[in-house]
Amino acid sequence: MSPRNLLLLAAAALLPLLGIVWSLTTSTLPPADFTFNNGTEIKTVDPALVTGVPEGRIISSLFEGLVRLSPQNRLPVTGGPEEWPGVADRWEVSDDRLTYTFYLRRNAKWSNGDLVTAEDYRYSLRRFLNPITAAEYAKQGWYLENGKKFNSGGTYLKPGDPIEVELNLEPGEHATKLGKLLRGTLVRKDPETMPDDPKERDKIQQRFFVTLDGKEACFVAGNPAQGDKIPQGAKPCRVVTLDFHAVGVQVVDPYTLVTKLQGPTPFWPQLMGFYPLFPVHRGCLEEHGSPAWTRPENIVTNGPYRIQFRRPRDRIRLVKNEHYWNHDNVRLETIDALSVESTTTSFNMYELGSMDWIQEPPNNLMADLMNGVPRRDDFNPAKQFGVYYYKLNVERGGLGDKRVRQALSMALDRKDIIRTAVRGPQTPAMHFVPPGIAGYTSPLCASPDIPRARELMAEAGFPEGQGFPPLEILYNTHEAHKAVAELVRKQWRKALGISVTLRNEAWPSYQDRLRMTKYDVGRQAWIGDYIDPNTFLDLLVSDNENNQTNWANEEYDKLIAQAEAEPRPEVRLKILASAEAILMDEMPILPIYFYYSRNMLRPHVRGFYNNVQDFHPLHTLWIDHDAASPNEFMRGANR
Repeated sequence: MSPRNLLLLAAAALLPLLGIVWSLTTSTLPPADFTFNNGTEIKTVDPALVTGVPEGRIISSLFEGLVRLSPQNRLPVTGGPEEWPGVADRWEVSDDRLTYTFYLRRNAKWSNGDLVTAEDYRYSLRRFLNPITAAEYAKQGWYLENGKKFNSGGTYLKPGDPIEVELNLEPGEHATKLGKLLRGTLVRKDPETMPDDPKERDKIQQRFFVTLDGKEACFVAGNPAQGDKIPQGAKPCRVVTLDFHAVGVQVVDPYTLVTKLQGPTPFWPQLMGFYPLFPVHRGCLEEHGSPAWTRPENIVTNGPYRIQFRRPRDRIRLVKNEHYWNHDNVRLETIDALSVESTTTSFNMYELGSMDWIQEPPNNLMADLMNGVPRRDDFNPAKQFGVYYYKLNVERGGLGDKRVRQALSMALDRKDIIRTAVRGPQTPAMHFVPPGIAGYTSPLCASPDIPRARELMAEAGFPEGQGFPPLEILYNTHEAHKAVAELVRKQWRKALGISVTLRNEAWPSYQDRLRMTKYDVGRQAWIGDYIDPNTFLDLLVSDNENNQTNWANEEYDKLIAQAEAEPRPEVRLKILASAEAILMDEMPILPIYFYYSRNMLRPHVRGFYNNVQDFHPLHTLWIDHDAASPNEFMRGANR
């Protein structure tokens, strides 16, 4: 029996179950113009609080940054013929590459009809960097002049610095509201420095002595209404930070925004097209609070779409935003983003016509699809700028010993993982930064070597695994992640004699565990946010919210900082390679394989291109109802 018939049989077997489930949700629901599987239930649509690609697909449809990235090559669109720029129709950069001036189009509106202005972007960047927001991507704003100093609260403040004190909110005010600001000058801090250990730091109330209108006052972060005790002579506040006026974000007029950078940042325009830095509507946030402001009935957006409704564990329906500045060129009126975690269910729904696009077929079908049995014009893998890896919590068990981490890497048979668990075109990853960046060569980690791995474990005090604390591999719900984890467990048990268990969590709780470092070994993947080694290497800087390994290396941090200030491209890349060499020696992460995209797309969908980020903006898609030939999206056609 042909593989094609086997697929159809699998679909037929699931048809009754699928019919029961989906009839409950779609019986009275008109079909959307375009339906795709987003893979999981998203965490939020708040741009400042997300890191995941499923969230990014939705947010990029709801909101629009100053810059849009091309669907073909994911580089900034500058507004040429047939291009789709962002809210800024043009920008200029100074000769020293430190100052970018963005000129906003005057016809951009929010979905409630309000005009989109430069102040909206300034407010949103301030919120993004505000330590109260706790944005995991906040480090992307550190490229701004004094961005790190503002985001770090009082940590780096020095006497004489201009400061702002954000006062506590009044009873009943939403936490998303910006409190009243008092501006002055820092006189001193007591204590001057705080412990590095967060637990020890939480025990200390740092006092900030400031001058306001010529008078000295003392402030402490805390709220008596919430039970916080305030030292005698001090006044409570939400936070003390550098005055945001000192940060490199300036509104010149309602349609001109200037950003000043700490150092040359060649990928800054790409970051302006990255969804965590998209704007939010201040009035909406402050009126409804979080998370209520993101509900369909409340949310105000400035992108091509708005949310019509959201059904947990089912779908998000997007409808065209009639106030969007480029409304006439948005060709899909409605889009359904389904949250189906099973790739088997997703594939069968695609085969039965319930979806127009899925990101990946089941792993057990990959070999046949790769071999073209049967040949399918709707499937064609392509190289992707991403890496699948495991991150190690170096504060757990024996993972604090570099020799153990090296042994775990050496004991991995990456080729077997790809062949047995992944079953796709992926390639083994022996370094962290994916290949393909012009002028950059990654240093390698140690090659697979089980005898040497055993020696390292013995040197670390765990001969044949004896006395080594059990490890738990955390992964989010997905057949492929489970298959990889099970195989890694077998490889480590066989090679090193250690005990390994698995822990499966739904996407939101999985992300929370990583963020709070409540894990031993965590599955992780990273698709480059921009085409540069820094988008990967910056993740492991000690104060990056996305580090999540508890690993810190002073020399590594210095090299990344040095690269950020280096204007010569070739020298900068050599510095970044030196940093990656440290990473591949210390091994707080275990690279496993480099990604290939594996999209399956219906023949009538147009405006979809393979690109190295495998990110496909929904607003550029359209349906060719007269399509009679196979879709040529994999070859770059946009008919």
